[in-house]
Amino acid sequence: MTKIALLGFGTVGQGLCEILKDKATYLKEKYGFDYEIVAVADFAFGNVYNPNGLDVDLMLKEAAAKQKFTKDVVDMDNVQLIKECNADLMCELTYTDLETGGPAIDHCKAALETGKHVVTSNKGPAALMFPELKKLADANGVKLMIEGTVVAGTPIINLTDGPLAGCEISKIRGILNGTTNYMLSEMEKGMAYDDVLKVAQDLGYAEADPTGDVEGFDARGKVTILANIVMDAGIKISDVSCEGITKITLDDIAKAKAENARWKLIGSVEKKDGKVIGSVAPEMVSMTHPLAGVMGATNALTFTTDLMGDVTIVGPGAGKIETGFSILTDILAIHRS
Repeated sequence: MTKIALLGFGTVGQGLCEILKDKATYLKEKYGFDYEIVAVADFAFGNVYNPNGLDVDLMLKEAAAKQKFTKDVVDMDNVQLIKECNADLMCELTYTDLETGGPAIDHCKAALETGKHVVTSNKGPAALMFPELKKLADANGVKLMIEGTVVAGTPIINLTDGPLAGCEISKIRGILNGTTNYMLSEMEKGMAYDDVLKVAQDLGYAEADPTGDVEGFDARGKVTILANIVMDAGIKISDVSCEGITKITLDDIAKAKAENARWKLIGSVEKKDGKVIGSVAPEMVSMTHPLAGVMGATNALTFTTDLMGDVTIVGPGAGKIETGFSILTDILAIHRS
């Protein structure tokens, strides 16, 4: 029986709980996986703990009604709850802060120091402190899993660690931000940047403050993670050059079309002369390349390998169930190991 603590009960936390509930029988029969959620901390709903398992159905109902938790409420802050609960595994699902890492880094440290595995979809700890946190995990004999930090549930890190194991990867290039890809796709239909941004905000693709997406900062965090995980680069987020899509005009779109290409915001990691170089910038991608055909809020990455040549994977880069699934895959990997 795996005992799980959730830090954050927003979209991803609720999505994970729904998946675990819906697939409980399947997961037990297929993988011998059984679980209890024993602790949850959320700034909006409160902190709850029951060593024998929480009433998740009630919690989902209360969260849907935007009400605070009413059962098993405890007077512990997040770090105290992490350290004192009987969870084997903590899922860090709080809001991403790519400048400081926010409280997520403290949450991860507290879990690892007390011998708990950590699974996270939070790019902050992964982009800013992965080497240090990995050392802490190794020292305490537990795992730090971060599949959900890059392209949600589409298997990117697991692909390099699993099916592509044995291949040397010299370059990774791709579409790492669904919001900007959607916007560029719509601009091809003739909609100006400011207009398409408003539509993206209305649809929920872009935040009220869209800076993280349109200036490339979200993609830069993911590039940093890929550089450090896949290529062991040891680079900082500030080492990755970054340009967003805010200067792309309809004239630029027309120019690309005339050259049989289309604009994409490309995140890139490449080994050059023994160094790993990371970048984010808009590029005109030839229509003959698989990335050119990836439209809307979809993500895609092309891996350049020594044994397989170019391998491209396409899939959703965000979403409640999609990101929840990424957490599930890491939980199952820990369970099976």
